[in-house]
Amino acid sequence: MTQEPVDSDVDALVRHRIRGLRVAQGWTLDALAKRCHMSPSTLSRIETGHRRVALDQLVPIAKVLGTTLDQLVEPVGDDDVVIRPEPDQRPGTTTWLLSRDRAENGQVVAKMRLTPTPGAPVEQRVHPGHDWFTVLSGTVRLHLGDRVIDVQAGEAAEFDTMTPHYFTAYRRVAEILTIFDRDGQKAHLHE
Repeated sequence: MTQEPVDSDVDALVRHRIRGLRVAQGWTLDALAKRCHMSPSTLSRIETGHRRVALDQLVPIAKVLGTTLDQLVEPVGDDDVVIRPEPDQRPGTTTWLLSRDRAENGQVVAKMRLTPTPGAPVEQRVHPGHDWFTVLSGTVRLHLGDRVIDVQAGEAAEFDTMTPHYFTAYRRVAEILTIFDRDGQKAHLHE
């Protein structure tokens, strides 16, 4: 069987990732080599660049390291580093999504600016899952069924969203950092 080597531009990145993942697991070269069914000297030469890694070697290495072949060879680009969120404005709330729609775990991170809206009717909602937020500034008034909880700057709240709930700024503008699962996104980020 012939071995097709990985493109040389990607080779250094792959070697670095293999070594980094191995070290993160706390494994020696011997430990990883044994799990991959290859010799420690072969693995050492792959990591140091004295041997080009072949695709048929990458598959077992990726599997043992708990990653995919795609993730191991995916090129690095600056376009994937900085997120430039566009604000979504609704009465009393401005939201900036800080994670991409393609989040694999289905969670979205958002920054929200909450403005007090005295007298505005608010409907408590329910949905499956949990919501989590931490208050960056101001005070957030969290309504959970019949309970009212004031969450101050520097504090966080997590709650079961099957409890009727809503949250709003209390007395002045408040800013929060929040994590929503898929159900939370539907309830809080979309009409």
